[in-house]
Amino acid sequence: MTRDLPIGLALRRFRRLNGIKQGHVAELFAVSQGSVSRWENGTHEPDALHRERIAAFIAAHTAGDSDRALKKLVETSTQAVHLICDATHRLLAASKARAALWEDDAQSYIGTSLWRFASPEIIAAEEGLGDAGWFDHPYQALHFDTGGNNSNEIPVAPSRICWETIPLSDGRTGRLTTTLDGHA
Repeated sequence: MTRDLPIGLALRRFRRLNGIKQGHVAELFAVSQGSVSRWENGTHEPDALHRERIAAFIAAHTAGDSDRALKKLVETSTQAVHLICDATHRLLAASKARAALWEDDAQSYIGTSLWRFASPEIIAAEEGLGDAGWFDHPYQALHFDTGGNNSNEIPVAPSRICWETIPLSDGRTGRLTTTLDGHA
C-alpha cells in the first residue's frame, strides 16, 4: 500500500521558516500562487511531478559538521531513535537499537522516505500536526501511542513515540523519533 506524505504542509513549514513567499515558490514551480496556497492548505494535492520537485526543494541533507555530529549522536544512542527530514520523512540517521529489527542495514535506507512504513496512528498524528501548529514554529514535541504496521522490512511495534523537531545546519528541520517504551 502506498501512502502519500502531506507535502503541502511540509512546503508551508519550510517556506515560513525560511522566509520564502508563496509567489516565489509559484515562480519556481511554474504554477499560480493560488495553486501553492491550495497545496499548503490541503484542498488540492500537487501532481506526481510537482510532489517530486517539492520534496527535492525541501529535502534535508546531513552535510555540515554540526549535522555529522548530530548523526553520530543518533547512531551511537542506546535508545531506539532515528532522525528524518521533517518535511520529506527521508532517513538521515538511525541508532543500532532502532535498526536492529530492520530487514536491511540502516545505511541502505539513508535518503529514503520512511513514510510508507507509517502505522495508522503515525498517519493520524501526522495529519493532526497542521492544526496543532507543528509547521508554524520550530522546537516542537509530540508524544503519542502507536500500533504496529505489519511490515517485515521496517516494523513499527506498538509503543509510545516521541517526535521532536531539531534544526539542521542548512536551516531546515529534522524530526527526532524516539521509542519511549515497547520494542524498537
